This record gives sequence, C-alpha cells and structure tokens, in this order.
Amino acid sequence: MSKRIFTKEQMDELLHNPNVTKCSEKSITFSKEFKVSAVMRYYEEGLPPSQIFTEAGFDLDMIGTDTPKDRLVDWRRIYNRKGNDGLRQDKGRCVGIGRPKTKDITPEYKIKRLEAEVAYLRAENDFLVELRAKKRTE
Repeated sequence: MSKRIFTKEQMDELLHNPNVTKCSEKSITFSKEFKVSAVMRYYEEGLPPSQIFTEAGFDLDMIGTDTPKDRLVDWRRIYNRKGNDGLRQDKGRCVGIGRPKTKDITPEYKIKRLEAEVAYLRAENDFLVELRAKKRTE
C-alpha cells in the first residue's frame, strides 16, 4: 500500500482526467474503459506502462512512478483470467474476500445459516468418529 497522500488540488486535477472515475486522498479509481484500453495497448502496441499513463494525461510524479507498472500487472492478471468483462467489473480482485456481512441479516437467514453450520459440524464429527474407528481396527 502506498504512503502517498493526495492534496485537494491534486485530487481535483486527477478528477478532471477522463480516465479517472473517483479519487480520494489515498487512492485513484480508474475508468473501466481506460483499464481495457491500457491492457490492449500494452499487448498490441507493446508500449511500456509509463508511456500509456503519460499519454493518458497522468503526471507520474503525482501518482507515483511505480503506479503504472503495478496497475498494469493487476489488470493483465485479471484480463488473462476473465477477459475484458473482468476488467469492466466493479471489483476486479476483492470479490468474496473477508468476513460475510452479518449486520443487516434477517433472523430467518441467521437461523438457516446456523442450522447449516450445525449440520456441517455434525458431518465433520461423524467423519472423525469413523476415521478413529478405522485406525483402531488396523
């Protein structure tokens, strides 16, 4: 994670770039079209990441000289796995990571989830009992 902090002026400048959809003090969200075009230019034209970003209107001193290379590594990985559609998704790599949300769930859903957990644990215990019995007979 970068320790770079954007000033208000830098965030305004980045937001005026058509290739940026959001910008905060710590991060830049690039447009889906830019991600796809950057990967295509990298593969088809063989351009280096820094040139792709510079031609797209980014100041490398502001965003960081490693940002173009790092972003293209991430985007190429997604493109190779999921194609253009993967780059056009809102969350390219963090989907399904982390704890499940439990804040706004209904009591019925919570009961159903806990029943499934109990069933899983019972099956796991039955398996371990069978495994121990098998070891004793060997």
